[in-house]
Amino acid sequence: MDRAEKKQAVAALNEVFSKTPVVVVAHYSGLTVAQLQNLRKQARDAGATVQVAKNRLAKIALDGTDVASIGSLLKGPTLIAYSSDPVAAPKVTVAFAKDHDKFVILGGALGATVLDQDGVKSLATLPSLDELRAKLVGLVQAPATKLAQLSTAPAAKLARVFGAYANRDADAA
Repeated sequence: MDRAEKKQAVAALNEVFSKTPVVVVAHYSGLTVAQLQNLRKQARDAGATVQVAKNRLAKIALDGTDVASIGSLLKGPTLIAYSSDPVAAPKVTVAFAKDHDKFVILGGALGATVLDQDGVKSLATLPSLDELRAKLVGLVQAPATKLAQLSTAPAAKLARVFGAYANRDADAA
């Protein structure tokens, strides 16, 4: 990598660290290329990104960002996972770590808050933004649905009563 490419990589990483609320750092030593590709695909499907970056360049890019506290985690063969949704990257990495013993989560950051391995795992248990939105829409729609059912119920009961009287009159004749 020449000097211009390094400057470009640092600028791109700095932008990522400045804009994303959550970053997870993990060791990937011992994983095959296919397993890493699988991790990247799972992350992409969840709305997260997994990237292997040179530790030295990543440390330079961390300067002046909220997540600068993860600099001490960048030792050895590390990768970073990040997402705009605060729980997408932790969910993907924790799920992948359960299936692959060689994938070790070191920690991360949620804004200026430093997360250890347990912090990342607890963050992964929270519902995602999409799940929260779905629950909120369900809660908003529930009263409207019940109101519609209540307003149509008397008419339906009247129709059944009229139908019963009509059947009774028809049976009597």
